[in-house]
Amino acid sequence: MKVLVTGAKGQLGYDVLQELQRRNIESIGISHTNFNIADFNIASKCIKEYCPDVVIHCGAYTAVDRAEIESEYCRLVNVETTKNIAKICKQLDCKMIYISTDYVFDGKKKGFYETDDIPNPQNTYGRTKLEGEKIVRELLNKFFIVRTSWAFGINGQNFVKTMLKLSINNTQIKVVADQYGSPTYTYDLASLLCDMCLSEKYGIYHATNEGVCNWAEFAEEIMKDAKRDTEIIPVTAAEYGDKVNRPMNSRLSKRKLKENGFSLLRSWQDALEEYINILKRRDYE
Repeated sequence: MKVLVTGAKGQLGYDVLQELQRRNIESIGISHTNFNIADFNIASKCIKEYCPDVVIHCGAYTAVDRAEIESEYCRLVNVETTKNIAKICKQLDCKMIYISTDYVFDGKKKGFYETDDIPNPQNTYGRTKLEGEKIVRELLNKFFIVRTSWAFGINGQNFVKTMLKLSINNTQIKVVADQYGSPTYTYDLASLLCDMCLSEKYGIYHATNEGVCNWAEFAEEIMKDAKRDTEIIPVTAAEYGDKVNRPMNSRLSKRKLKENGFSLLRSWQDALEEYINILKRRDYE
């Protein structure tokens, strides 16, 4: 089996490649810095030369705030690039795993979102990721769409690293406490994606670490694990002054994973503890 991973220099793409190597699965990673896969001819040449059995499309524009300003570029990366890859996967008759997001939902549901709930994205980022989902579903039969949320990993920036940096010079940090979801350790998600490479149980899935919290609770756990004294001050999203509409409820049901025999990810607290210990060993500040 051969696997091609896009977004290889991002948080998830990096961990996926590491996991593929641990499993001795032949793989190659590409990123926007060396291949402009928004250009169909370049993408076609690049992917067809490698001729993978699976493409894991981790590459994406994920700057939610900036996407409202750079909407055209966001759409180019999240929609046009996805369309190119899906077309090529169809030509090669290979599997495609597309990484999506909790932001395809409006966050107004009271309980957990199921994979067949009707999406209703409230911002540019969410709308472009949903467009990508629709393209994959329309063009391919052999696909996995994996919606995830609140990602953190070794490579790149994330909420955990931001909180740790802020705690160095701040005795208090205001953090939103009325938006709920599940943190996702990209190391754990990468393992699930590699399992999917070997499966033919296609469809839409939700995948996060187990458990639910709000951002303030997440931040408090970060401070506890990192042994920092910084106090987390819970505030509402309105008080925080976020200019982008974000889901208040991002709880994602993992029922589809269970039904198809995939292993659930461990608790987000256990994953976070391991992650922070790794950062400590690397002398991360």
